[in-house]
Order: sequence, then C-alpha cells, then structure tokens
Amino acid sequence: MITFFAISSVITLAWMIVCIYLLINARSIGLLKNISPLPQGNEPSLDIIIAVRNEEADLAQALQSLCHIHYSNYRLVVINDRSTDGTAAILQQFAAQYPHITVYTITSLPQGWLGKNHAMYTGATISQGEWILFTDADVLYQPDAISRAMAYVLQTQTDNLVVFPEIISRSAMFNAINATFRTMLEVKLRPWKARDRQSKAFIGMGAFSLVNRKAYVSSGTHSKIPLRPDDDLKLGEQIKSAGFQQDCLYGDGLLRLEWYTSVQQFINGLMKNMFSAFQYNAWLATANALLVVLIIILPIPVLLLSGWWQLQCMALVILFFQWLAFTFRPAMNAGWWYVFTIPYAGVIMTYIVFRSTWLTLKNKGIYWRDSFYPLDELKKGYHS
Repeated sequence: MITFFAISSVITLAWMIVCIYLLINARSIGLLKNISPLPQGNEPSLDIIIAVRNEEADLAQALQSLCHIHYSNYRLVVINDRSTDGTAAILQQFAAQYPHITVYTITSLPQGWLGKNHAMYTGATISQGEWILFTDADVLYQPDAISRAMAYVLQTQTDNLVVFPEIISRSAMFNAINATFRTMLEVKLRPWKARDRQSKAFIGMGAFSLVNRKAYVSSGTHSKIPLRPDDDLKLGEQIKSAGFQQDCLYGDGLLRLEWYTSVQQFINGLMKNMFSAFQYNAWLATANALLVVLIIILPIPVLLLSGWWQLQCMALVILFFQWLAFTFRPAMNAGWWYVFTIPYAGVIMTYIVFRSTWLTLKNKGIYWRDSFYPLDELKKGYHS
C-alpha cells in the first residue's frame, strides 16, 4: 500500500507540474489576429502550394477563401495528384475564373516517393515566389490572415512560420479527444521553444507552413524526406536544424479547419503514420503506448475507485489541474467536460499505436490514398 501511495503521489505531482508548465509556456505563443496586416502594395512575392488528391468535398470552399485574400503579390499553385473524383473539374473551373491559379497535374508517382511529399516538392519546384506557403485543401482563410502572417515574419526576421488553425468539428467527442491529443503533442514538441535557436525543439504543420524560399532550398526541400508520412513535422525539423529561424502562432479567428468529422475518422486518419512516429520500431511504439496507459488512462479511474479518501483526493487534484490546463490555455476552446474524457482519449491513442504497429508489420508496409508503400522502403526513407 505504501508503494502504491508513493507511485500515486508521484503521478499526481507530475500532472500538476505538466499542467502548470503548459499554462505558462503556451501563453508565450502569440495570436495571429494581434498582428497588423501588411500595407497593400508592399507584399513580397508569395506562392501558395496545395497538393490535392480526391478532395472534391472541401476543395471549392478552400479555394474560394484563398482566391479572395487581401494580398496582391501571390500565385496559387495547385498540384492535382492523380485524382479520380471531381477534383480536376473543380480546378479547371477555378483556373478559368482566376488567372493567378496555376494547376499542375501529376499522372504517375515516381519510385521512392510518397504521393503528398512528391506533390509538394513538385509545387515548390515550379513556384517562383520569394516565399512559399504550404497549406492543405481543407483550410479556410479569412482575407487578411496571410497578410498578417507575412507582416510577422518580416518584422521578426523569421524564416519559417507555422500557424495553428482553429480546429472545429461537428463531433463533440472528437473535439474533446483532440484537446488531449493536442496536449500530448505540445508536451512532446514544445512549440514555444521553436523560436529559440539554442533549443532543438521544432514545429511543423501541413495546414500552414510559411517558409522563405532560401530556407526551404538550403535545408534540403522535400527531396530530403520523400518517404516520411509525417512530412510536415520533418520539414520543420530540417529547416530548424539547418540554422534558420522558426516560430509559431495561434490562428484562431483567421484560419479554420475541420480536421476530422468523427472519432472513427480520426482513428483511421492517424493509423497510416502513427508507427512512423516511433521510427518503425515495435518496441519503442509499445513502450510509448504503455506509458500512455500508466500516465493518462489509469490514474483517475484507479484513484477514484481505490476506496481510500487520500487517493480519491489525489484524483480530484489531477482533475482540477487538467481542467486549468484545458480551460486557460490559449486557443483551446475546451468544454468544461473535456477533462473527463482524458482516459478515454488515452485508450483511443493506445489503440491507434498498437493497431498501426500491427497493421504495418502484418502488411509489411502502409496503404495511403490508394497506394502501397513497402515497410523496407519506408525505413530507408526514415534513415536517409
């Protein structure tokens, strides 16, 4: 009993420290809406690159928002990566209506590339702007969002700016689970340290990554990470490792994204690349999953059901600090009940890790957007 009490005390103290740590540091990340837009006519040249494959459901709305931004010196480069739905027709319609849209169609995938990585690289090679914005086909922009982001990088001499969009979903349960997922990512990545040149922390995001062309080319481009499913994070890492200045902002109110519409879609979406986060190492994946069980899934239910009032008080302390971290962190927009779903979110994440590992090993590779990528080839891409 003494040992169990000691372990429970350590876990409780750890949760208190982590929550305070998150509250303090997350508030050091600025808000894009607090940045003044660039004056019209002063904008450096910008190419916005979107890779699309079978995106007919969201593409038109996203393109509509990008075609009406308050930024005069830009070109929209859309790479149609072997789409088989109505994507091509939508692109043809927009290209005919808006002369600053360039559409490039990929008909085959070269050996040694993942589809999205190759599409992004293709877009970058045909672009000409001083700045490149990599974004996704389901992100909705307010008209002055990009102008504010460009103003920030010019003012702060930042080479690579990541803006976190406001993630919305019609699924309340996904929103709750995503709050825990975001918390886990922030603890792991420490995005507030990305601007610190002395720190190894970095950040990357497919939804919005604005990068100076010189930094993109000098750091190796996507050709350095052709087989990484986590290409957005790896691009951020290689830019930071090459000595360029990186930073991040919260984009609430200016960028919106419905990432997933349900918990099941979230599970399916992460299944393809979760194993890659552990270097395709089953032991490392298992160890991390067990850590989630110990730290996230078990503490609250075990302490509450222990029958000992001292341990039940520890559970309440953990819940209180979790509530503080969810409620007062910037851009969280968390409901009061989200903290009660943390153990369930841990179960979901553990399931994704184990199933992603098992499926990748069983199939000896991953299926991603109708293409199969062998595990041996993916491992080579990881160590290249």
